[in-house]
Amino acid sequence: MSERKVLNKYYPPDFDPSKIPKLKLPKDRQYVVRLMAPFNMRCKTCGEYIYKGKKFNARKETVQNEHYMGLPIFRFYIKCTRCLAEITFKTDPENTDYAIEHGATRNFQAEKLLEEEEKRIQQEREDEELNNPMKVLENRTKDSKMEMEVLENLQELKELNQRQAQVDFEGMLDRYREMERRERERIKEEDERETKELLDRALVKRLRDSDSDSEKEEESSSSQTNSSSAAKPTDILTTDQHTEAQGASSGGVKRAKVESWERSVGTLGSRGALSSLVMRKKPAATVNESPEETSASPPILQPGSKTSMADSSNASKATHNGSSSLSLLGAYSDSDSNDSD
Repeated sequence: MSERKVLNKYYPPDFDPSKIPKLKLPKDRQYVVRLMAPFNMRCKTCGEYIYKGKKFNARKETVQNEHYMGLPIFRFYIKCTRCLAEITFKTDPENTDYAIEHGATRNFQAEKLLEEEEKRIQQEREDEELNNPMKVLENRTKDSKMEMEVLENLQELKELNQRQAQVDFEGMLDRYREMERRERERIKEEDERETKELLDRALVKRLRDSDSDSEKEEESSSSQTNSSSAAKPTDILTTDQHTEAQGASSGGVKRAKVESWERSVGTLGSRGALSSLVMRKKPAATVNESPEETSASPPILQPGSKTSMADSSNASKATHNGSSSLSLLGAYSDSDSNDSD
């Protein structure tokens, strides 16, 4: 597969590179290059700060008649990003840096100037010592004297600090131990409190579960009582009859068949105030009636007795309107018994 971009060119056999005409370009010609600001600077025209690394489309040219050890020096032209003022700087191969020319001031220039001044002084001293041996001896004497003064001053400062400090190392250690003890106690108290909270939560949950179970039992018992109470509204009238029937069955007495009107309406208890006002029909066959039942049963009226009828009528007037219907029912049952006799 052939290359997409072919860089090799065809040169014929009779090619002579000396016949190619040379372009006559000026030596101070300029090129447009893309570069970044080599240092932080501030524009002199508007005061805009240009930070290091900002990109510019700069014009580049070669500085004429300036070289450093055969290396050419280049100058760059950029424009301020705010006021479009022209700023120029050039390369400094001697210090491996860039030097600002005009249009802006370099930030942190004082530090650089100080470093340059120290280098200059050191270079002058080395030059003097190289040509004058006595100067070397003087410089060494000065350096040793200055070093001794510095050490003495440092020792005085240390002694002054020790006198003023008066640090109690034992007290510091005691305070540190006390802080550690308090921290351990605090952690222990937090653990105990968390444990107590968990136990309280578990206890509350258990109590709630037991309360819910008791409520469920109460609800079930109340529902049973409600269902039993709501079974029949007239069951209260037949409670004594059921108890008497149970007693008779336990004593060996056989009762007659309960009539349909007694099942629907019910009977009054033998101990009530209205029990003497109701006539009960004597059963056809009674065997070994218990004395309790005979004492509790009302007196049987003789057929054709006027006093019994009068008493029943007077009693029916004195009773409540609700009991009149029951007394009439007893009278009807009495008349039926007379007719049968």
